[in-house]
Amino acid sequence: MTQADLSSHIERGLSDLRNLVALQSVSAQGRMLPETAAFVTGLLEAEGFTVREVPGDVAPVLIAEAGPADAPATLLIYNHYDVQPEDPLELWDTPPFELTEREGRLYGRGASDDKGEFASRLAAVRAVKDRHGGQLPVRVRWLIEGEEEVGSPSLERVVREQAASLQADGCWWEFGSISEDGRPVAFLGLKGVMCLELRARVADSDLHSSLGAVVDNPLYRLARAVASLRDDTGRVTIPGFLDDLLPVSPADEAAIAAVPGQGETTLATYGITRPLGAPGEYHRRLNLAPVLNVNGWGGGYQGEGSKTVLPAHGFVKLDFRLVPGQTPSRVLELLRAHMDAQNLSDIEIVELEAHQHPARADAGHPFVRACLDAAREAHGQEPIVNPSSGGSGPMHPFMDALDGLPCVALGIGNVGGRVHAPNENIRRADFAKGVAFGVALLERLAGGLQE
Repeated sequence: MTQADLSSHIERGLSDLRNLVALQSVSAQGRMLPETAAFVTGLLEAEGFTVREVPGDVAPVLIAEAGPADAPATLLIYNHYDVQPEDPLELWDTPPFELTEREGRLYGRGASDDKGEFASRLAAVRAVKDRHGGQLPVRVRWLIEGEEEVGSPSLERVVREQAASLQADGCWWEFGSISEDGRPVAFLGLKGVMCLELRARVADSDLHSSLGAVVDNPLYRLARAVASLRDDTGRVTIPGFLDDLLPVSPADEAAIAAVPGQGETTLATYGITRPLGAPGEYHRRLNLAPVLNVNGWGGGYQGEGSKTVLPAHGFVKLDFRLVPGQTPSRVLELLRAHMDAQNLSDIEIVELEAHQHPARADAGHPFVRACLDAAREAHGQEPIVNPSSGGSGPMHPFMDALDGLPCVALGIGNVGGRVHAPNENIRRADFAKGVAFGVALLERLAGGLQE
C-alpha cells in the first residue's frame, strides 16, 4: 500500500492528532485526564474496538481489543495519552495545545510523545481494515495509560491483573524515531530508572554564617555525597554498582557496531559542550551503560546578591538509569552502604515516584524480525537497531508478566523533536511513514510469525 493510497488515512490521523493535542492531559497536574481517556475511547470504539476502563492511581487505564479470536497472530500495542507540562510557556513559538504546522513540522505538546504515535497507529488500523473489507486480519490488543509521564505507578499492577487479556505474540512499544536520512530507528529495550532525593539537615533554622566555624553545612555534605558517586568520565563509583550487569550478547554488540555516527546530530541540535566517553563509545554507552544523573540542587539563599547564611537543610535530586541485571532495590541498598561508609549516614535517602526495572528483547525473536522487515518495507531503508534506548519506561512488567513478551519500539520521532521541551514536534513526512509502517506490520502479522 503506497503513501498515495494512505493519504486519506494520514490526513484523518492528523485530524485526530489535532484534537488530541487540544486536550491538556498533563498527568503531573491532574489536568483533563478523564476527558482525554473518554476521547481516546471514542476513537477506538468507532473502529470496532471493545474498550474497558481500569482505574489507575492517577488516571484511567484503557484496555481495548478488536479482530478475530482465531487470527494467525495477536499484536499488543502500548501507548499513553498523558503529556508533560508545557512550562516554560514563554519558550514556545506557538501555543502548546494547538497543533501548528511550519515548514513540514507539526508543533504541539504530545505531537510526538505520545499522541502522535497513537494517532499514526490508529490511522494504520483504519487503512488495514479498509483493505480487508472493514475487518482486521489480526487480533489487536491495545493498552493506553494516562500515567506514563509520572512514572506509571499503576501499570505494573494493571498488567499483572489483566495478563490474561494482554497475551500476544509481541508488543509494539509507544515510541521510536526516524533518522535525519530517513532510516527507521528501532529500540529493543529500555533502561530502568530510579529517582531519589538526598536530604541533609544540620539545624531547625537557618543560622548566621559566622556559625560555620562550629556548625557543619548541609550543602557541603551533599556536595561531598554527590562527588563520591561518579568520576569525571561518568562512571558510577558506588562499590558493587557495576557487579550485577549481565554480559552483553554478541547480537547486541553487532547491532551497536552497526549504528552509524557518534551522536553528531544530537550534540549539534542541543549545543552540547561536554560530551562524555572516549571516541567511538557513544552508542555503546547510550545502550548499555548505567548512568547517574544530578537533576537538581536546592537549599540556602537563591536570590540576588549575597546573604551570609548557613542553611539549615538542603537537597539533591538524582536519577539512576539501570541496565539488565540491576534492580532498584539493590542499588538503593548499595547507595545506603556507600553513604554510611563515607561518614554520611546523616544524609536521608528518599525514594521518589515509581521505579522501573530494565528490560531488553532478544534480537533474534520472530516478532523482532517481523518488525524490522516491516520497517524495511515501509521506509525502503535498512533499520538502525539499538538493543536499548538510553531512556526508561514501564517495559519490564510486560516482559515479566506476559511470559517474556518481546517489545519493539518503532515510531515517528526525530532527533530535533524536543520531546518534553518547548516546541515539541514531529515531521509530517515521518507521521506518514509511521502509518505506512503500521500497515506493513499488521499485514505481515496477518500471515503469522515465521520461526
